[in-house]
Amino acid sequence: MTLIPPSAPPAWRELLGREYLGAAIVLAGGVLVGAVNIYLAASLLPTAVADLGGASFYSWNMTVYLVAMVIATMLTGRFLSRWGNVVAYLLGFATFTAGSLACAASPAMAVLLASRGVQGLGAGLLSGLGFAVIRMALPARLWTRGAALMSAMYGVGNFAGPALGGLFAQFGSWRLAFAAMAVVAAVCGAIVPRVLPHSERSNARVPIPAMSLLLVTASAGAVSVAGVVAGTLTKAAGIAVALLLVAGFVAHERRSELRVFPRTTYQRGSSLKWVYLTLGLLAFGVAAESFLPLFGQRLAGLPPLVAGFFAAAISLGWSLTQIGSSSVTGHRAVRRLRVLGPVLLVAGLLVQGLLQREDTPIWLVLVWVPVLFVAGAGIGLAYPHLSVAAMSSTRDPQEGGRAAAAIATVTSLSIAFGTAVAGVLVNLSGGSMLDSARYVLFGLAIICAIGALTAHAANRAIRTDPVDRVPLRQGS
Repeated sequence: MTLIPPSAPPAWRELLGREYLGAAIVLAGGVLVGAVNIYLAASLLPTAVADLGGASFYSWNMTVYLVAMVIATMLTGRFLSRWGNVVAYLLGFATFTAGSLACAASPAMAVLLASRGVQGLGAGLLSGLGFAVIRMALPARLWTRGAALMSAMYGVGNFAGPALGGLFAQFGSWRLAFAAMAVVAAVCGAIVPRVLPHSERSNARVPIPAMSLLLVTASAGAVSVAGVVAGTLTKAAGIAVALLLVAGFVAHERRSELRVFPRTTYQRGSSLKWVYLTLGLLAFGVAAESFLPLFGQRLAGLPPLVAGFFAAAISLGWSLTQIGSSSVTGHRAVRRLRVLGPVLLVAGLLVQGLLQREDTPIWLVLVWVPVLFVAGAGIGLAYPHLSVAAMSSTRDPQEGGRAAAAIATVTSLSIAFGTAVAGVLVNLSGGSMLDSARYVLFGLAIICAIGALTAHAANRAIRTDPVDRVPLRQGS
């Protein structure tokens, strides 16, 4: 299978045609159920707490789920090597289904928390598999389309999760919402053996990078805790600890034979580190969505449901823009999109910050929507091409699968980091909602601006990537 995409983009109807439709449903469905459940539970929890009690553990539902997701995405390569595509996917869907059913039947908050952890493990595995199996389930000419579809599922999930959760909560049926997700996962799992190609399985015992796993899990836990504890200094300390743990993770990976990320990530001149950093900084900006409903309600007086849909404009821009972006294959145009993506994201966040007002008039609220759409469009322009750059970074199938699976790890961890940082920025205002909104939007914009620099570095490294000691030309 060639690593060089064709000059002319294949039509979407080829990916969604008879030959590849089943594989596309499984790949996209796995990412989607995990993404939906990030925000589905947030909408359901008030109703669940009224039923089960345990209000003091309210925020831990998100923390447990996200940390479990990060852990599972890091183990995707091991599952693929040991069990192959089909069995790994069946395990992912089975774990997610079991966790969802356990959530639906939970008699107490402690059981719900544990069940959310099981859900997160299944969701993380499915997210990692979604990107890793593209290399084997689809021909190289469809990688960009497939990556765009996987990436779009995060945006769709961010949009659909709160809406579905709010709908079920409106009728007091929070248990039914989890049961419905279990049914969706079970249906997707049932078609896996018929639509996915069987990859080779290794009977060799695959070692687990325990230290790397411990460090990044501790980092994810620290940043998740930082997002839920009270006090600006406490939040900042949590983020500082998380950053130190990430630094320790990178230092350990550079010298260890057992890694989470491909060995090429740490080689001099490799594009992978810049690709992952750019992907992470794009995902970092999505954290604004966690607080935009709050700003919409407090500054513009929007009803909760309207504020939630308004905040999803970033995800909508992310998802829709990828449809057009994935059609671009020219080398020069793709390089420009990788840099333009972070620039648009930053511009959207900055303009949105400038537009914040006390008692915002309705005409200005209507301006917010296209501005946020542009911010999300920045993610959609660059994300699929960066994903394919990661997948195309090596000719080694095992390393390539690990490089692809790491996309989900970077995305999940970055969203968790971004949410925690945004939580710290909110608390800097001293109680002023207007200042909170500006601090969050301007702060995230400044951090995401680094993505334009890392994207430029990635473009330079991709031109002659020494990963396999041969030039790698990438149209996307």
